[in-house]
Amino acid sequence: MKPELLAPAGDMERLKMAVLYGADAVYLAGTDFGMRAFAGNFTPDELRQAVEYAHGHGVRVHCTINTMPRNDEIVRLPEHLERLNDAGVDAVIVADMGAFNMAGKYAPNCQRHISTQASICNYETARAWYDLGAQRVILARELSLEEIRTIRQKTPAELEIEAFVHGAMCVSYSGRCLLSNYMTGRDSSRGACAQPCRYQYALMEEKRPGEYFPVDEDEQGTYIMNSRDMCMIDHLDDLIDVGLSSLKIEGRAKSAYYAAIVTGAYRHCLDAAAEGKPIDPVWRDEVDHVSHRPYATGFYYGEPGQYYANSRYVREWQVVALVTDCDADGNATLSLRNKFRTGDTVELVGPDLRPFTLTVPEMADAEGNPLEEPKTPQMTFHMKLPKAVPPMTLVRHAVELSAK
Repeated sequence: MKPELLAPAGDMERLKMAVLYGADAVYLAGTDFGMRAFAGNFTPDELRQAVEYAHGHGVRVHCTINTMPRNDEIVRLPEHLERLNDAGVDAVIVADMGAFNMAGKYAPNCQRHISTQASICNYETARAWYDLGAQRVILARELSLEEIRTIRQKTPAELEIEAFVHGAMCVSYSGRCLLSNYMTGRDSSRGACAQPCRYQYALMEEKRPGEYFPVDEDEQGTYIMNSRDMCMIDHLDDLIDVGLSSLKIEGRAKSAYYAAIVTGAYRHCLDAAAEGKPIDPVWRDEVDHVSHRPYATGFYYGEPGQYYANSRYVREWQVVALVTDCDADGNATLSLRNKFRTGDTVELVGPDLRPFTLTVPEMADAEGNPLEEPKTPQMTFHMKLPKAVPPMTLVRHAVELSAK
């Protein structure tokens, strides 16, 4: 059976992108109890709108409640759960046993999924959660394919099993880290991690303050805790073979462009893999068009290894415009995101739209006046395209933005 494709939705724009670019389900959070405090997240009114939009497109909504609440926080949880239940959320993602029990009481219409924060890495734990009433477990990211296969074989068939397949990884076990708390006062267990594992470190001897020694032979220092990003798009047949129910893309704090491109890439490649067809390299290469750190396959085939050179992102593409409307003749209305001009070579990619290259023709402003370079952010302008494209198509420009 083809697994569900589960995409991140940090806010309403990112949710729409994930939905339109092919997600079967999205995961998001309210303004409390989620592990991504800076993702934007959803107010109660926005949450209801998000569920309505997703359900209108046949897409399920999972809401994270995966922090470990303190006493002063847990008292606010019943009201939050009731809101999720009333809004029509399909599932809540929990890690805390108390939150799990409360979800069963205050959100009875929502499935209960067990977060990766619970570090499930054996079949007995997965089975125990199922016996308590969980419909799904989200496995620890540190498991190999064969360990996942064993968990699938030794747990009830009705228990759904989800695993991360793409996105940032953490040097700490399943994200349980206090380094951010210690160094910056920002609580990683409440979604406010400052990612100090990405910092550049050197050694300082106690009696020689201010004199820094490299930890290795590189004069730039070392990034001993810096993780690679996970990418399993080349191995979807293996993920299907071990019996996973859901493939999860990390990235609620990432951009709308990321949500669109990565979801679209996995959608096309997963559909092909499920049918036993070769993956089209055009779609596979889309994951290289988003900002990312060097890729690895996580722990699926063994230790992924750290990336010691630096903590920079690879950024080689920039979104310059978003198509908001387009008629059958290719007359498009767009909204500006970054500067570009007539004569530039750009690419267009959209919902179920194969990427194609275009030399930018002369454009027109909202009043129809000739325009060579739109400059005002979010401004509306017009451009003739060689064919019709769907709304929410992205126009991107090759540009080297990687940090030096």
